[in-house]
Amino acid sequence: MSPPIPRLFLIRHGETEWSLNGRHTGRTDIPLTARGEEQIRSKQEILVGPGKVIDPKNLCVAIISPRQRAHRTFHLLFEHLGETPAHIISEDCREWDYGEYEGLLSNEIQERNPGWEIWKDGCPGGESVQEMQNRIDTVIGKVREYHRKYFEEGTGTRDVLIVAHGHFNRVFIARWVEFSLCLGTHFNVEPGGVSVLSYNHNNLKEPALNALNLYADIK
Repeated sequence: MSPPIPRLFLIRHGETEWSLNGRHTGRTDIPLTARGEEQIRSKQEILVGPGKVIDPKNLCVAIISPRQRAHRTFHLLFEHLGETPAHIISEDCREWDYGEYEGLLSNEIQERNPGWEIWKDGCPGGESVQEMQNRIDTVIGKVREYHRKYFEEGTGTRDVLIVAHGHFNRVFIARWVEFSLCLGTHFNVEPGGVSVLSYNHNNLKEPALNALNLYADIK
């Protein structure tokens, strides 16, 4: 009998002041708001723990963006258990580098560059569309290798967890299901929301999106 199909839990950090007011937050290292912390605490015992959706004994690896908003989100998720699973801090999971548009609202960017769309134009002084796609594809390749080793070789455990950011997660979902990066414009990824990525038909060659924005505060 085949083992259970592997999964990836892709989580966006909780609310920050800049995510609340719509400022592009890439390199800037700002904390969660009090409400952002509560967004995560409110789903701890629902989602995380023995026998729950995210069961620490099933976690093969957790990969966390270095920004404090992501790192704090990760620690809050496991706070009620008294210990945090081993994890990797990786710049590969940082937010899109917005370059000259860091900290700006969308309407402020449009004043500078009418018609700008991050999905086709990238960010001057930051990451291009191709650079972002290449980075995401590298992370996906690593996740799929963890999954392959578990599913085909019986090494490691079932699940991977990533805690990252809004644009990162939207691009990741698009690339996971093998579409162009720009498909990410059609996914809303809410602060604190959990996405579940896996595979159809018990086949690692059929990547699929199983769930989006689990337990998120949907606006």
